[in-house]
Amino acid sequence: MRDLIPKPLLEILEKEPRLEDSFLVGGCVRDALLGMPIKDFDVEVHGVGYEDLVEALGKWGRADLVGRSFGVVKLTVRGGETYDFAIPRRDSKVAPGHKGFEVEFDPGISRQEAAARRDFTINALMYDPRGDEILDHFGGREDLEKRVLRHTSPAFVEDPLRVLRGMQFAARFELTPAPETVELCRSIREGFHELAKERLREEWFKWAAKSARPSAGLLFLEETGWLDHFPELGALRSTPQDPEWHPEGDVFIHTCHCCDALARLPEWRERNEADRVVYMLGTLCHDLGKPQTTHEKERGGRMRIVSPGHAGVGVDVADSFLKRIDAPQEVRQRVRPLVQCHMAHLDAISDRSVRRLANRLHPETIEGLGLVIVADHMGRPPRPAEAPPTMKELQARARALELEKSAPAPILQGRHLIERGMKPGPEMGALLKSAFEAQLDGEFADLAGGVEWLEGKNRE
Repeated sequence: MRDLIPKPLLEILEKEPRLEDSFLVGGCVRDALLGMPIKDFDVEVHGVGYEDLVEALGKWGRADLVGRSFGVVKLTVRGGETYDFAIPRRDSKVAPGHKGFEVEFDPGISRQEAAARRDFTINALMYDPRGDEILDHFGGREDLEKRVLRHTSPAFVEDPLRVLRGMQFAARFELTPAPETVELCRSIREGFHELAKERLREEWFKWAAKSARPSAGLLFLEETGWLDHFPELGALRSTPQDPEWHPEGDVFIHTCHCCDALARLPEWRERNEADRVVYMLGTLCHDLGKPQTTHEKERGGRMRIVSPGHAGVGVDVADSFLKRIDAPQEVRQRVRPLVQCHMAHLDAISDRSVRRLANRLHPETIEGLGLVIVADHMGRPPRPAEAPPTMKELQARARALELEKSAPAPILQGRHLIERGMKPGPEMGALLKSAFEAQLDGEFADLAGGVEWLEGKNRE
């Protein structure tokens, strides 16, 4: 791991006398062992008080006291790199909620005691840069190799958020929870109500942006009983599907397969984090309307399970879930049309339908919708994991119309009407709306055609 440490940080750790008992901790050690890129290097410093730590780091760069209440100093070195240094502490739960902790700094705490306060064994690993040694007090290295998610100590129960952290860790690193950890999580189900919504959002968004196997997180919630706190998702467990079209099982199992299929798509992995969140949440929510619409109906001489209108019904259900996890409005605005339109590739495809679809999707795009549709189609094993031919046709038509990545913009604008002597007001607004509808229908495709359409309206 030594070779992975940035040179400025390694020099500080090796040469600063007051950092002789310091360790890299947490995610950077875990990710190094997994061979994954390391984004943040966190250092835990033993044997030094807070003021001494600030003074020592001040010789190496700008030391900002951004986390004094948590014993954290943020050091910015020449070149702009920033590293967090922290003094080990003891946390004691004294009241409900995420703020109900009494924090006591203890520079003399043992390494094992310091590691014990971390949530999972894979996050309790420490690295000694001077001795070039991994310190593993709780079997985290073996758990990492065997892909096991295991709590570090009984103190796990003091912060219920750790269950949702377990959800996203299971999904990101494809982990299987240890039975004793599952039972511990089940025992603190009521602690969910202590959690602030912004903390829910943070963990769900990590799940949505970083998952390698999203289903591992969803199944973790189910196994621990925490899926009940998200009733929009919980309702999927008992909603059947027609086995001829969906041989994989009920809607919850289908949704798990769909999310995994999306995570495997290079087109999803290559998007920025905000986009990955939107498309994973869109895939998670795409069938939330099925519990309300699913029933049996005779078709082709036999009873079949159908869910007519589930895409439209699912919009409000998806919005309910997104509000529950405190998703911001800009995310909800993008997810809703993905749910609404995830069956659009089954409609007749024409230039008119593509223009109208691109307009309905805004602020999302046909390109983004394609990821959700492909994931939906691939989430039906043992059926072939491939994109539906109709989606390929829809994408090709959208590219030809230059509408794959954007919605159609109105050609006729208010200024064009003002130039022709029309005054702003309700009448102008109604005419512009009619003009845009005509444009979507294909009655004109450029300004000259729009003016001709306008002159025709004036003659009516």
